[in-house]
Amino acid sequence: MNSAYEQQQKLDDDISLVDLAAVFVRRRFVFYIVFIIVTLAGLAYALLASDKYEYVSLLEVAKLGDGKSVEQPHTVIATIENRWLPEVGVRFRAEMDMKLPFEVKASNPEQTSLVRLVSEAEQESADLVEKIHTTLIEKVKEHQNGSLKIEEKSLQRQVKSLDDVIQALEGQQNAGEALASAIEKRVNLESELEQLKPVDELVVSRQSADKTEPRRVLIVVVAGILAGAGGIFAVFLAEFCVLVRAKLRVDIK
Repeated sequence: MNSAYEQQQKLDDDISLVDLAAVFVRRRFVFYIVFIIVTLAGLAYALLASDKYEYVSLLEVAKLGDGKSVEQPHTVIATIENRWLPEVGVRFRAEMDMKLPFEVKASNPEQTSLVRLVSEAEQESADLVEKIHTTLIEKVKEHQNGSLKIEEKSLQRQVKSLDDVIQALEGQQNAGEALASAIEKRVNLESELEQLKPVDELVVSRQSADKTEPRRVLIVVVAGILAGAGGIFAVFLAEFCVLVRAKLRVDIK
């Protein structure tokens, strides 16, 4: 007896697809309102959002006489991201009372000694992007060219020392082999001096030909999907609220 009652109660509590469809049809105007509002909001955003472009700066790190970099690009990138970029951001906030309106991302193109700075910003911010990129590049140049000068002075001292050795050997007999070795070392050092290469700015804040944002079609599509999901949720929420109010009225009576 109890089992039959529980089974009947369970059947009464179950909601079929027909019931769901009936609820949707009954509250369809709620769906229409939510769908239209969300879709129009997405369309308005897609139409009114400002165009953004990609701005790229490219620099080559300083090179020593043996062709090796003064600092590896990944080290330069880590310094930019953890030291100089935060400093620039703090200074900008202090001056303008707002955070930097765009991000600066640093990367190293594979198998190169290049450092690439990229920002996405509105065209009105092009001058600010150039200023920030230039500041970061100047920080890299100051740091690396300082190391390069130390290396240059070291090589010059070695060349001068070898000049003194060569002058001393030139006045001695049976010093041909030692003299030739000293001259060869001096030539190699002078070659290394000539090969020292400071940081090279290849590109500064170059604007991309095509817009990167907003992706208007994608925004409208996503808005349509959200509008549909939101409308369905609103339908059943409205039905739930009506049932709760009806239940409360019955209980009060």
